Amino acid sequence: MKLQLLSDLHLESEAFDPEPAPGADLLVLAGDIDATWAGYERFVGWPVPVLVVAGNHEFDGREIRDAWPRLHEHVARCGFTLLQRETTLVTAADGQRVRFVGATRWSDFDLFGAAQRQRAMRAAAYFMMLMAATRDGAPFDAAAVRDEGLACRAWLESALAEPPRGRWDRTVVVTHFGPGLRSADPRYGAQPGTASFCNADDDLIPRADLWLHGHLHCRHDWRVARPGRRPARVVCNARGLVGKGEAEGHDPLFTVEV
Repeated sequence: MKLQLLSDLHLESEAFDPEPAPGADLLVLAGDIDATWAGYERFVGWPVPVLVVAGNHEFDGREIRDAWPRLHEHVARCGFTLLQRETTLVTAADGQRVRFVGATRWSDFDLFGAAQRQRAMRAAAYFMMLMAATRDGAPFDAAAVRDEGLACRAWLESALAEPPRGRWDRTVVVTHFGPGLRSADPRYGAQPGTASFCNADDDLIPRADLWLHGHLHCRHDWRVARPGRRPARVVCNARGLVGKGEAEGHDPLFTVEV
């Protein structure tokens, strides 16, 4: 199965006209497509199924609890599937059955270990201020993000522990946040703020055949060895912001094989 991957288009401010990738069987939108949600309509009528995982900016200025069902409805009206701590099974034309495991996977700020958690959470205050979101009427601050992140982590761990029992042939995880430090933006490296973009999910990666993510405004393609099996692959094809030079080198027709 061939997947087209796009994320971090930021259509609320960026000029970008999406095009279907030749030969792709499915389009994955890995978050931060449009903070206003209007940009999702550009994918209506797409020639292949569209899977969506929400990014953090899909919740800018919104009440998190209210936004989730509304985003589900908006995406469904477009004819797409939104995955938030959910799985879906897609059968390719050749009969291959692929399980997609999707969650935003908010930061838990443990990328550098528990001893560095508070420092990472302090660094996150700036990003949360930009989001200006709420949860249950209170600011969606670093503590609330960590709470959501731990819930995502627990769900992913449970879903990836489930044996296939002949129901699927491959597993693809889709998150917005990166699953390991190797996905860090090389411009910033291993600083406290990086824990707002990547999680320490390295132990979960080998349980998937392919892990797709966004959030980092750069591209990544790295592998994790699995003895006796082909390596697990981690891929990000985020576009980012033209004004910061982040879109330079981005391939809008990029595809990856499961």
